[in-house]
Amino acid sequence: MKIGDFSNSFAQLPERFFVRQAPAIVAQPELVIFNEKLAQELGLDIAAVGAAAIFAGNTLPAGADPIAMAYAGHQFGNFVPQLGDGRAILLGEVIDQTGTRRDIQLKGAGRTAFSRGGDGRAALGPVLREYLLSEAMHALGVPTTRALAAVTTGEMVFRDRALPGAVLTRIAASNIRVGTFQYFAARGDEDAIKTLADYVIERHYPALRDEANPYLALLAAVVDRQAALIAQWLNIGFIHGVMNTDNMTISGETIDFGPCAFMDAYDAGTVFSSIDQYGRYAYAQQPHIAQWNLTRLAETLLGLIDPDEKQSIARASEVLDGFAGRFEHYWLAGMRQKLGLLTTQDGDRALVLNLLKIMQENTVDFTLFFRQFSAADATPRGLFSNPEAFDQWAETWHERLRGEARDPAARAFAMRQVNPAFIPRNHLVEQTLAAAVDHADFQPFHDLLSVLQNPFEDQPARARYAAAPPPSDTAYRTFCGT
Repeated sequence: MKIGDFSNSFAQLPERFFVRQAPAIVAQPELVIFNEKLAQELGLDIAAVGAAAIFAGNTLPAGADPIAMAYAGHQFGNFVPQLGDGRAILLGEVIDQTGTRRDIQLKGAGRTAFSRGGDGRAALGPVLREYLLSEAMHALGVPTTRALAAVTTGEMVFRDRALPGAVLTRIAASNIRVGTFQYFAARGDEDAIKTLADYVIERHYPALRDEANPYLALLAAVVDRQAALIAQWLNIGFIHGVMNTDNMTISGETIDFGPCAFMDAYDAGTVFSSIDQYGRYAYAQQPHIAQWNLTRLAETLLGLIDPDEKQSIARASEVLDGFAGRFEHYWLAGMRQKLGLLTTQDGDRALVLNLLKIMQENTVDFTLFFRQFSAADATPRGLFSNPEAFDQWAETWHERLRGEARDPAARAFAMRQVNPAFIPRNHLVEQTLAAAVDHADFQPFHDLLSVLQNPFEDQPARARYAAAPPPSDTAYRTFCGT
């Protein structure tokens, strides 16, 4: 395997930012899947021989400088001053074909200085789950980390039972999180915070270098990216499940696909994570939690924004107060697209909220509704236990359309480009993982991945992948794969 030239800028920061750590050797690595298209985007030249050994961490490619990154984080509102990469090792960075710097990281590569008593390993199920979910998010047009490869290790890991071990190769714009800033703030290390902020500006927001106050501008830029990201999550019915500050990237990518899931029947209070007992990270709570997390980021930057504490708090608060408006802008723009609306009108928010209200009252499947609504010659009224509720709303929608000159066929086509036919249906994901973990049958994984890579195509021969779950599977729960 040749990975061109590594360009390991993060590993050149002061050593208190990370711990150098080689991946652990595994017994018998076997390649499950390799993302050839992503490898081409990254400019990687991968030889088939030895690829499994590299993606398992047994062999280091030339130029790699493996490290475990330091960070802290609020987990379900409780601050933990030291978390860090407890089972992930950053091999290094490459410059992709567009000139963008990307991290190459092994997840499940063994113990590090941040493992806190854990084994540093990953089980096969969570590895395949992250592969499926992250690649599905990418195909849906959502900023996300990517999956380059998955390998089995030939070893067992022990959770509630013995499970096959695996390693995921994850690609990210970077793995810098809100919690990375919090790690140094907790130690009163203002020099490190400044070094990190300058690094982030140079790597992710170079246009801010010439701003009068680059650190306030950095906060505003991260606020905007996160507002756009969370809006996209809601527009496709995605629930992250564990929006801790160590799971919020500064780059604006979705990261960590543990207890996440896609909503079936619309319900603003939907929670899937077994550990989220009070609904902190419920579907509709995600914008509020994002703003809360961003406030934690702002707290770490106060000393850089203005030497006068009161002035710094006032300026940061003004930026944070703008999050709700930014989120609403992005979310409503996305919902207009889903409903085939071209223009902006004052009543659009009420139109959308009324629709969501009757969808929740009628337990209407979120994805099926919008996909059926995208067909010029079909109606989703059959999804409603009270079809008259939809009829009344549809009258308002038709009235709204009268001010727009748009061919119905063109509108339906545009709607199908934003309303997916296929999402990672939770029951299908579980069936796929069970086949791989319990029977070493990876064909269902490959089949489901193939469907999810083209979410906006009808794929009539694969219609079962678009169906809502059977009633027996509606009480779905996800679990952390650690």
